[in-house]
Amino acid sequence: MPVISISMIQRIQSIYLLIATLLSGGLIFLLNLWVTEQGIKFFALDSLSSDNLVLASVFVLFIASAVLTLITIFQFKKRQLQFVLGRLTILINFILVGILVYFAQNLSGEIKISEKGIGLLIPIFTIVFVVLANKAIKKDEELVKSVDRLR
Repeated sequence: MPVISISMIQRIQSIYLLIATLLSGGLIFLLNLWVTEQGIKFFALDSLSSDNLVLASVFVLFIASAVLTLITIFQFKKRQLQFVLGRLTILINFILVGILVYFAQNLSGEIKISEKGIGLLIPIFTIVFVVLANKAIKKDEELVKSVDRLR
């Protein structure tokens, strides 16, 4: 297990990535995605029991997003890799947004949704925090390059 250094914690992008990890990996168990017509709250974990393969991938994509952002935090010495992993996390979350909007709009015909939950916004908030982290990573990279030019 990598040792967490003080310099890593002081970087704002690490905080943004940690928040994104907690959103994708923690809040999915607390916030429901929607409420069915029968009044049953549907969480991301419930998607694993679905017969629909696309809906079943929702939980896996949430966990993949959380694990990827957690890995990204520990790549603080490799800023380019950190930036690319951030972009990959953004792509995963855009796929999640698409899937969730598809099912929230009752296009599947399989699930009748009576009330949309706040959990549908988790991928959007994750995207925002990863974009903020990527901006900070890019700023760090430019700072390092400008210092190298002065030498």
